[in-house]
Amino acid sequence: MRNILKCLIVSCCFFLPACSKVVEVNLTTAAPRLVIDASIDWVKGTAGHEQKIKLSTTTGYYNTVFPTVSGADIVVTNSENIVFSFTENPGTGEYTCSNFHPVIGETYTLKVALNGEVYTATETCIGVPHIENDIVQNNAGGFGGDEVEISYYYQDNGNEVNHYLHRIISPVSTFPDYKAEDDGNSQGNLMQTYFSDKELKAGDIINIRLYGISRRYYDYFRKLLTASGAGNGPFQTTPGTVRGNIINQTHFANFAYGYFRLSEVDVKEYTIQ
Repeated sequence: MRNILKCLIVSCCFFLPACSKVVEVNLTTAAPRLVIDASIDWVKGTAGHEQKIKLSTTTGYYNTVFPTVSGADIVVTNSENIVFSFTENPGTGEYTCSNFHPVIGETYTLKVALNGEVYTATETCIGVPHIENDIVQNNAGGFGGDEVEISYYYQDNGNEVNHYLHRIISPVSTFPDYKAEDDGNSQGNLMQTYFSDKELKAGDIINIRLYGISRRYYDYFRKLLTASGAGNGPFQTTPGTVRGNIINQTHFANFAYGYFRLSEVDVKEYTIQ
């Protein structure tokens, strides 16, 4: 999501006519800020013991690599005060845990200690329904009827308010396709989601991931999509800073970007016919 993170640093839109020359604008780069990618994903059918948290910093708009951050002490604690430690693979900024125990509905607290400062966040592990097996393909789909389209289904739980995150990876897309939705208009119904692209061809494999997410993360991610330019139009308000649920307990103003999220995930692959 490098393109999304860039938009958190600089919120600029240029509406220019087509041209043959790429112009790089001199931009002022803000001081680096910590980024905590603490996404705990529990894939259905697995124990969920292997988890990873990544630390990096923001960087200049035109830079292609985000500097990693080493030397942090990271733990996640559940409501029974059981502590899960995340240990860095030296020099990588990736901190792993091999004995994590995910439980739907359990509340967890993240603590990151780095350079004399402490960052914390609290979140609940959210469950998700299965993606149904009957994925439907339509070779005359999309808005113009000229795209290969697939639709997949999952059963919403009518006894609770639910929020979902979709991530679709295909061979024709440079970046994953994301969508956040709720069940406000489909409470208890069989939910349907579409994905289409005119470049899809027979044999292409589509990877679908469906995440259960909290209402807070749903609101956060929709703002993140808007900041990345994936909103509903060119005239919407673009937030310059999208703050997650991670708080610097030592110096409040020195906040970190990122979010502490715990999701059950269902994964399905479909091969274009």
